[in-house]
Amino acid sequence: MNSTMVREFILSGFTDNRELEIFIFFMLLGTYILTIMGNMVIIVITLVDHHLYTPMYFFLRHFAVLEIGFTTSTIPKALANMAMGHKSISVSGCFIQFFVYFVLGTTEFFLLAVMSVDRYLAICNPLRYSTIMHSQVCSLLVLCSWLGGILLILGPAVVLFQMPFCGSNTINHFFCDNGPLIKLACIDTSLLELMDFLIATLSLIGTLTVTIISFVNIVSTILSIPSSTGRQKAFSTCASHITVVSITYGSCIFMYIKPQGTSKFNFSKSVAILNVVVSPLLNPFIYCLRNKQVQDALRTVCRQGVGFWKKSM
Repeated sequence: MNSTMVREFILSGFTDNRELEIFIFFMLLGTYILTIMGNMVIIVITLVDHHLYTPMYFFLRHFAVLEIGFTTSTIPKALANMAMGHKSISVSGCFIQFFVYFVLGTTEFFLLAVMSVDRYLAICNPLRYSTIMHSQVCSLLVLCSWLGGILLILGPAVVLFQMPFCGSNTINHFFCDNGPLIKLACIDTSLLELMDFLIATLSLIGTLTVTIISFVNIVSTILSIPSSTGRQKAFSTCASHITVVSITYGSCIFMYIKPQGTSKFNFSKSVAILNVVVSPLLNPFIYCLRNKQVQDALRTVCRQGVGFWKKSM
């Protein structure tokens, strides 16, 4: 079998109805722009406001960078295909999209676990927090998150890239997801599917376990605080993170923690919209709306921007 027989893939996208596709295009474009703007706001305010020079916001800034990269790995290509009326992607382009998408997504899981441990230390061990979570440790944890994402995805990516694709070239998705892509291979893929399932379980369930253990200890510590004001203040520092974790892990578990072929791709496509489009859009708003420090920093930056604009006029 010759793997060069397929020179490009066809992404089926969202619909064959052109009018509906145009509507989806504008909805997706607006959502993507808001996602980039929202996460850029998080990056900017955590860089310019010295009150946010803490480990929590250091991790949040890197998470916002990941969110921008994660949604950018799929949405611009989907928008371009809808705008130009064709749905093709080269084999190399498909594999690059696959690799970037899964590396960034897996890195997010590790970083969310790190952020959970950070909140655990801040609330459950406040006296030693600044000693443990100094800048070098924070940078090392971010680096390890990236390395974990790359190393976990590298093996399956190399195996998939070497597989022959010589039959149908239509991917039933709006991006090069692993399930629909594996189904197009000309050889037995059961070993790769098992590998993908195990890696998805490790990266999702493993990091989620760390997050759950951290938050169980956090809740236990918060409930032991005698003051209701103190309990509310402590809970408010991690409420946003709990919300983001719920959205991110919920959508990914539905998509990937299942043996291949146990659910229809159309369902996975719908859940992927939540994972790739909605979650990166909501995350910055969740952190801003539920965090007074971020709100204050945002107001300060806006006032400084208005003042600078008036002086320049």
